[in-house]
Amino acid sequence: MPAFLRFDTLKDQVAKGEVDTVLVCMVDMQGRLMGKRFHAVHFIEGGWAETHCCNYLLATDLVMSTPEGYASTSWEKGYGDYILRPDLDTLRPVPWLEGTVMVLCDVLDHHSHEEVPHSPRAMLKRQIARLAVMGYAPMMATELEFFLFEKSFDEIRKSGFRDLRTLCGYNEDYNILQTTKEEHVMRPIRNHLFAAGIPVENSKGEAEAGQEELNIRYAPAMDTADHHTIAKQAVKEIAWQQGHAASFLPKWHRDKVGSSSHVHQSLLQGATSAFFDDSDPHGMSDLMKSYMAGLIKFAGDYTYFLAPYINSYKRFQKGSFAPTRTVWSIDNRTAGFRLCGEGTKAIRVECRIGGSDLNPYLAMAALLAAGIEGIEKGLTLDPPFTGDAYESNVGHIPGTLREAMATLTGSSMLRAAMGDDVIDHYTRAAEVEIEDFDAVVTDYEIARGFERA
Repeated sequence: MPAFLRFDTLKDQVAKGEVDTVLVCMVDMQGRLMGKRFHAVHFIEGGWAETHCCNYLLATDLVMSTPEGYASTSWEKGYGDYILRPDLDTLRPVPWLEGTVMVLCDVLDHHSHEEVPHSPRAMLKRQIARLAVMGYAPMMATELEFFLFEKSFDEIRKSGFRDLRTLCGYNEDYNILQTTKEEHVMRPIRNHLFAAGIPVENSKGEAEAGQEELNIRYAPAMDTADHHTIAKQAVKEIAWQQGHAASFLPKWHRDKVGSSSHVHQSLLQGATSAFFDDSDPHGMSDLMKSYMAGLIKFAGDYTYFLAPYINSYKRFQKGSFAPTRTVWSIDNRTAGFRLCGEGTKAIRVECRIGGSDLNPYLAMAALLAAGIEGIEKGLTLDPPFTGDAYESNVGHIPGTLREAMATLTGSSMLRAAMGDDVIDHYTRAAEVEIEDFDAVVTDYEIARGFERA
């Protein structure tokens, strides 16, 4: 597995003309990479220390508008700067772009030089630090599901996003023939990411036409969030290079299966799993049970961080493999939480609520906060659910963004774990999404009522 680039190695590569561009990137509220392309010579001569960006990058929406109502920045405050401080431990090659390397940045307040508390990496760091004080380190993995389409992003946009056709024509779940047809996209994704230091394990067809899943090795929580974000960027860029579009929209068609991003999680104590107890019938330690009880009790509180947009909630349908109930079960894909690795040292819990549009830093921070609350309060885990969880009347997952926003803003647990300012900031982000959608006249309304109303 290729290691991260050492700064001295980068200097040598620049001197030899092998690298000429450095992507200096932050992660925005939507989980996207934003930043600048540095000439590599300038980066190694001084750009590595810091650069600046407009602070609206952490107070915007999917389409990069500047909505009102954020306390952190506004037109009244003049939209000043943040400092981007490269984390040189994340320096890596970008093999799918010629002569290019990448570094991720922490986002600092321009005046105090403290990390901006609502920046995604800072939010995850805070929960990791809380666990470190308790003697634990979180290990996590995310699954990336997405659709590949015949046409490019530009062609689809110019067509008004109509007549969308996936690259393959029928359900390709585990299907080798179907996924062979997509190998001109998926093979470079796997190989380029691996060469970039992302520990890719495999890709596979998912349970719909044109749907793929990319799996990356279990890793420390911050590494996993970085891997997820870089991989999502790579999937889009490499698909574009091949003349196709890759979409992480959770539900692109009412009749098609949605795309999820399941999050696997456990805690280490030293080099040992704190979740494993070989004396338990399922191999679950008391700590794991309390952690899972926290995940389940507060699932409604943090659903926004797993499903941040109007479209996110279109996934949650009976019989779709997307959960509707916050029960846990043993190796049961109808439940919101699934016990994996039962009876082994690889025991872990999989949260199945999140969609492919989640920001991994926010999602993982929220899950860890809930798990920590479960541990600190010594919460008791109910017995596992058996059967079809869709038929259960227990543990309702918020069904709309409005409902998720209400539980988010009212969550005393998340306010204590993340801070009032952070929760108010993301509550405003949810409001912006709702306000924008409410102002739109949809194709559904016109087709349904144009003549009949």
